[in-house]
Amino acid sequence: MYASTVRGLLVRGMLAGLIAGLFAFAVAYVVGEPPVRGSIAVEEAAAAKDAAAAPSAHAGHGGGDAAPAEAAEEEEELVSRPVQSTFGLATGVLVYGVALGGIASLAFSFALGRVGGFSPRATAALTAAGAFATVYLVPFLKYPATPPAVGNPDTIGQRTTLFFLMILLSVLLGVGAIILGRRLAPRLGNWNATLAASGAFVVAAALAFVFLPDNSDAVQPGFPAALLWEFRVASLAVQLVLWAVFAVVFGVLAQRLLASRRDGTEAAAQQTAPALG
Repeated sequence: MYASTVRGLLVRGMLAGLIAGLFAFAVAYVVGEPPVRGSIAVEEAAAAKDAAAAPSAHAGHGGGDAAPAEAAEEEEELVSRPVQSTFGLATGVLVYGVALGGIASLAFSFALGRVGGFSPRATAALTAAGAFATVYLVPFLKYPATPPAVGNPDTIGQRTTLFFLMILLSVLLGVGAIILGRRLAPRLGNWNATLAASGAFVVAAALAFVFLPDNSDAVQPGFPAALLWEFRVASLAVQLVLWAVFAVVFGVLAQRLLASRRDGTEAAAQQTAPALG
């Protein structure tokens, strides 16, 4: 019975993630795409300026047109920007939403009834809030998002590693805060234990911020600050919408599933009781 309930929650979590992904895609396309296009325009303008300022290395030599032709061939995109900003963006966001929805539903299954006497809807909201904070918000505060083709391409591997390391640390600290809160609850009460565990999480995250290296070359000098700010606000808005919609949709679906299972169990018990009597 428990396995079937978890399986039902997993399916509903993936469905809620898909629906949340649709809303997140709409926000990403309307709010996030303009800063991306702007950053690409800045990069292209800088590249054109560098090309115009560079001396003609092949002047007076045969094959002077070979280098520009070769450079144009290297810069040719495998996937066009219209495809990237529509179908590609939608595919990425929807797959991301479904995957995180499934993982969050499993976390919900574990948290339900173990972090206080909250209803399924409230537990779904708390799970989504915790996932948003640990998986995105805390890493975002340390390593904010940057538009594509803005940072130093030679350090993209290092920057990616640091970002995922911050996600891992944030998730582990979040799990540790939950364990700490449960252990303190019998002595301090649920409210005070929650405050103490949250404070411990903030302190530990602050220490991680201090000791982990910064992305000093994540943004090239001279990049417009307003454009960078717009992109980061848009990235934050996409994640907020994703997790908020997931919390609402999954909370409703989980509430209905668990209520139907509870009603079925009670009906079966009522039918069994006269027979045993």
